[in-house]
Amino acid sequence: MQDYAANVLPRLQPLGFTRTTGPVHLNLTPAELIEQALRRGEGYLTDTGALMADTGKFTGRSPKDRFVVKDASTEESVWWGDINIAFDPAKFDQLQTKMVQYLADKELFVRDAYAGAHPDYQLKLRVVNELAWHNLFCYNMFLRPTQGADTSWTPDFSIICAPGFEADPAVDGTRQSNFAILNFEKKMILIGGTGYAGEMKKGIFGVLNYLLPHEKNTLSMHCSANVGEKGDTAIFFGLSGTGKTTLSADPNRGLIGDDEHGWMPGNAGIFNFEGGCYAKVIDLSKEKEPQIWDAIRFGSIVENTRFIPGTRTVDYANKSVTENTRTAYPIGFIDNAVEPSVGGVPKNIFFLTADAFGVLPPISKLDKCHAMYHFMSGYTAKVAGTEVGITEPQTTFSACFGQVFLPLHPTKYAEMLGKKMEEHDVNVWLINTGWTGGAYGVGHRMKLSYTRAMITAALNGELQEVEFVKHPVFGVEMPISLAGVPAEILDPRNTWEDKEAYDKTAASLAEKFVHNFQKYADFANEEILAGAPKIAAEAGV
Repeated sequence: MQDYAANVLPRLQPLGFTRTTGPVHLNLTPAELIEQALRRGEGYLTDTGALMADTGKFTGRSPKDRFVVKDASTEESVWWGDINIAFDPAKFDQLQTKMVQYLADKELFVRDAYAGAHPDYQLKLRVVNELAWHNLFCYNMFLRPTQGADTSWTPDFSIICAPGFEADPAVDGTRQSNFAILNFEKKMILIGGTGYAGEMKKGIFGVLNYLLPHEKNTLSMHCSANVGEKGDTAIFFGLSGTGKTTLSADPNRGLIGDDEHGWMPGNAGIFNFEGGCYAKVIDLSKEKEPQIWDAIRFGSIVENTRFIPGTRTVDYANKSVTENTRTAYPIGFIDNAVEPSVGGVPKNIFFLTADAFGVLPPISKLDKCHAMYHFMSGYTAKVAGTEVGITEPQTTFSACFGQVFLPLHPTKYAEMLGKKMEEHDVNVWLINTGWTGGAYGVGHRMKLSYTRAMITAALNGELQEVEFVKHPVFGVEMPISLAGVPAEILDPRNTWEDKEAYDKTAASLAEKFVHNFQKYADFANEEILAGAPKIAAEAGV
């Protein structure tokens, strides 16, 4: 175990630490960090050996308390607004000084890591944590230097994370006591007042979402990715509840990553940003998610879960803390993980949506303009009962299927996707894992077996020779036949008893798409706009 020593302080001095009086631990192993976390009362061991810890008041990210420092380097490039809230550089410096003073007499856990599995795109990281289990989280989620490697590097980005430090909004310029602030000029992220470990992971994702498209001509993506035996790469975009994790976890394909990837220029392919997985575990079972279930062992973390009374067995059905219970583990804990986590140019891209209105086809092919439009729309729907006050399906739009993580305008990412489609023979598919035969309450959820059959057919090239027809409102191409799937469900209108009701619902959803896109219309080119659905008057429905 390595405590404070002469070689640690030089790593902290660029962050403002001139002296520390508490123990400083550098690059501890998972076993050592678990030992420290248990000693410090930060968590408990489960009966599978995982460390169970709580995140405190915040059990998820706090998007309204995420800021970006507005300075000469970001003023003209960042997409300012509710997603990227501007923060004053002087206030950042003030907060950094106060955080360093707060941590000066604390026990600290320092980690050197990196993001980006491709060596040409690595972002060297240094993380300073107040909590031992947070440092284990960083070990699991970021990429780990090889054993014995010299990491006395100058980091490309640093994180200072102190959950026990709270800002004074009246003095520090924050909205409330918690904050996560990105500073591209100082190459630093400050996180305080929150114990939610995901703020560190998503902070670096935000950094890469800025640097890679802006400086490296690389498309950053909020998606999962896998690869087949023949080396064919597929990527899956989708918001929560659409099946992204389930459908990308294919025992016949290698897992490249479950959440964050970059698509490099030319024929270089894609790479995972991370070294681990951060999966939801609410209602987890060995039957439904065997890979995740088996990955929760010594070295893994489970967040905000509870034990079955009288045992050390996790009760995954327990929602008493939050529904956002999670696990974090190294990607190597998944049997079919590909390491290093890189893949070739994607041959198939899947946009997953759970359309609770029962309007969209279960599978459809998108040309370039429709792909860019649907990518920028990032649509799914919440159903009644998922949140208090929701009594009927509600649309959810999140640009590029990850709007809250985008420092640049969504058109930048959509145009890059369009260029990739031009350069490579790539198919883009829209998959509706939602409702068929009517909207939620009338129809029923699409069978998972059908969805898997459709995705397998797309991956195997079985749809290349199939005839397609255009959807009259959304303009996407629907196959008229597909092995293993009843032909009558391929055109959603055919599944509705009341065809007039379908037409009205389709027109209504189209209007919701158009209304959502209005905020981007002035920035989008004509090709993206051509992917818009036809509203009722134009479609003649």
